[in-house]
Amino acid sequence: MNQPSPSRGLDHLVIGVADLDVAGDFYASLGFRVGARNRHPWGTENRIVQFPRAFLELITVGDGTAIPPHGQHLFSFGAFVRDALARGQGMSMLVLESQDSHADAAGFRQAGIGDFEPFFFERQAKRPDGSQVRVAFSLAFAANPAARECGFFVCQQHEPQNFWNPAFQQHENGASGLAATFMVAAEPLAQRDFLSAFSGAAAIETADSGLRLELARGRIEVLTPKAADARLADDAANRAEPRFAGFAVTVPDLARVEASLGRQGVGYRRGERSLVVPSGAGLGCAIVFEQG
Repeated sequence: MNQPSPSRGLDHLVIGVADLDVAGDFYASLGFRVGARNRHPWGTENRIVQFPRAFLELITVGDGTAIPPHGQHLFSFGAFVRDALARGQGMSMLVLESQDSHADAAGFRQAGIGDFEPFFFERQAKRPDGSQVRVAFSLAFAANPAARECGFFVCQQHEPQNFWNPAFQQHENGASGLAATFMVAAEPLAQRDFLSAFSGAAAIETADSGLRLELARGRIEVLTPKAADARLADDAANRAEPRFAGFAVTVPDLARVEASLGRQGVGYRRGERSLVVPSGAGLGCAIVFEQG
């Protein structure tokens, strides 16, 4: 497969939750600032946790009757989220940044990793002062037959000045950025070609038989089930399909985060220069705080 260049940075992660308000309260208890509810015309609803140039998208199904089906050359975001949630809560889609969604869609087609038309949408967003502004996005989707439960697309911002806001990026836990996302696969090397073509980054084999891709912003790690259990307290033995396991954020003071987790009664485990909220305590998604 041909690799696009240069590498794309992390844009956002799509994290399915059964109850958006419960999830918002949970992430707030971890010290994140969680945005207000947004509604999509294709049946999903979200709340956002924003960092500089990257964010977490907590998402659920609102009006399921509005979800369009997949079609030839058309990827239904709502249908993918619905089907992923039917399997359980947790991260289901990895999104990288795009400067030109049409060029990226053509590149994915040429590389043999996607044959979908770019998808454009816009909505109203609220600033911290309550005023409304337009935000707009174009998405280009890719498909990975070796990881059918994982969604992949890139996102082009058309009104970035209206979306990114430093006021929304101030978190009580001190989180300053989205550092990584974690994928679990019995055979990580089977993900190498797709992830390199999708991201534009080299996929380097790690000492524990996984993969690591350093992006323009953040990184992707593909872990074996054994490594995921060791690092994320994630027992993937009952999940044969490759899947996303969680993410990491950078914080300046692990002791401060640890004290907060203790006060909130959130289960966690100490790692090497990190604290891990395992998926069992994290609404199906492992949440890692890394010392930055």
